[in-house]
Amino acid sequence: MTTTNFETDFWKHEEVRKIWDDIIPGQPRKTIPYTLTLEAIQKLCKVLGDEHPLYFDEEYAKTTPYKGIIAPPSIHILLMFSCTPVDDWMRSPGTINAGQSWSYNIPARPGDVIRLEARALDKFIKKERLFVVHDNVFFNQNNEVICSGRGWTIRPN
Repeated sequence: MTTTNFETDFWKHEEVRKIWDDIIPGQPRKTIPYTLTLEAIQKLCKVLGDEHPLYFDEEYAKTTPYKGIIAPPSIHILLMFSCTPVDDWMRSPGTINAGQSWSYNIPARPGDVIRLEARALDKFIKKERLFVVHDNVFFNQNNEVICSGRGWTIRPN
């Protein structure tokens, strides 16, 4: 089990990132487990401007159907980077989000050990742009799906 700090310098380690030619559709991406902390949840919520008591106030959260503090659905943004090593192609500076679709099954909670299963599904060139279609599924320590998504990115040259 690994806990890492979220790196905010997206250019750091750029030289080790996988490039277009390294992306093989169907091949699982290397991922690392991440222990979600209350601090990480609350930092993300503050950055997003979402200070709902469900994410901050344990006493309030206990009165809800969730029976405790949970992470917001947008936690997948933090998890995408926390569960991937520095050489992952998804981290490449200059990557453009061309669309995404997410389904949310159960909320992530402080203390959850998150595991990501991810892969490129397809890659193609359109109008001289490099596109990758990819899927991502996040699981908790009980092997329950937290959320799953499919995305399209335009890759840097």
